[in-house]
Amino acid sequence: MTAPLRIGVIGAGRVGTVLATALRAAGHEIVAAAGESAASRTRIETMLPGVRVAKPTAVARACDVLLLTVPDDMLGNVVTTLADAGALRAGQHVVHTSGRHGLAVLAPAVAVGARPVALHPALTFTGTDVDLPRLAGCVFGVTAGDAERPLASLLVDDLGGRIMWVPEERRSLYHAALAHGANHLVTLVSQAMEMLAAAGVADSAGPGGVAPADTLRPLLEAALSNALAYGDAALTGPIVRGDVETVRAHLRVLATSTPQDLPSYVAMARATVGRALADGRLEGRRAAEILILLDAVKVTA
Repeated sequence: MTAPLRIGVIGAGRVGTVLATALRAAGHEIVAAAGESAASRTRIETMLPGVRVAKPTAVARACDVLLLTVPDDMLGNVVTTLADAGALRAGQHVVHTSGRHGLAVLAPAVAVGARPVALHPALTFTGTDVDLPRLAGCVFGVTAGDAERPLASLLVDDLGGRIMWVPEERRSLYHAALAHGANHLVTLVSQAMEMLAAAGVADSAGPGGVAPADTLRPLLEAALSNALAYGDAALTGPIVRGDVETVRAHLRVLATSTPQDLPSYVAMARATVGRALADGRLEGRRAAEILILLDAVKVTA
C-alpha cells in the first residue's frame, strides 16, 4: 500500500461505517466521522472505536479524502453546503457512494478545485461486521476522470473489490439494473412467500413442517444461479412451455387469494412471454393466447 490516506466520512449509515472500517483495517486513517442519528453514532462507536465524531464541515476540513455516504436525494445539498461553507479545498478528493449519481452532483466541489469520484459498491449492507468479508470480490461501479482513477483504484483494491468503470451518462441505467435485480427480487420473493402462506404452507410450519422460505430456498437458489449463468436459457415453467390453462388457473386463484400480488404476476408474466418468444422457446400461437389472458386481467396499481 502507498502512504496511508487521511479519510473523513459524512453519513455514518450502513455503507459508510462498513467502508470506513475496511479502509481502516487496510491501514488508512479515519480522522473523523459525521452522523446525526443515534443509530449512526452507535455504528461509529461500534465499528470505528476511537474515531472522532464531528460536524460535517469539521470532517471535511480534517481529511484529504472525503467519503460521502449520504442518501441519493441529500447528496447534492450536502456538497453545496460544504462548498459554500469553505469546508472543501483544491486537491482534496471527494468520493461519493451513490449508485444513481455520477460526477455532476459534485460540481460545487469541483468548482473549488476538489477532485471528484463516484464509487458505488454493488452490495447490500447490514451496517455490521458481517458485511466486511462480503466486500471481497464486490464490484464497485466507478466514474472518475483520468487523473482520479489511480485514487479510485487504490480505494477499491484496499476494500478487496473489483472495478467496473461506468460512463457518466450511463450512471442511472447502471443503478436501475441493480435496483431492478436486487430490490425488486426482494419484493418478488416476499410475494411468493405470501402466496404460499395463503396456500396453507405456513399452517404446517410447526414441528416437522416446512415454512414458505424453506419451500422456496432450493428452488430460488437454483433459479438465480442458472439465470446468472445462462440468462434466458434458464427459463422454465408454464409460460416457456406454453401451458395456457396453467397460467389461466394462476390468474384466477391470485385474483381471489392474494389480489395484491396479481399486478406484479401479470407484469412479470408478460415480460417472460416476450423473452421466451424472442429466445425461440415459446411458439407464437401459444404466446398470443397467454397475452390475451394477461390483457384481460383487470388490475389496479
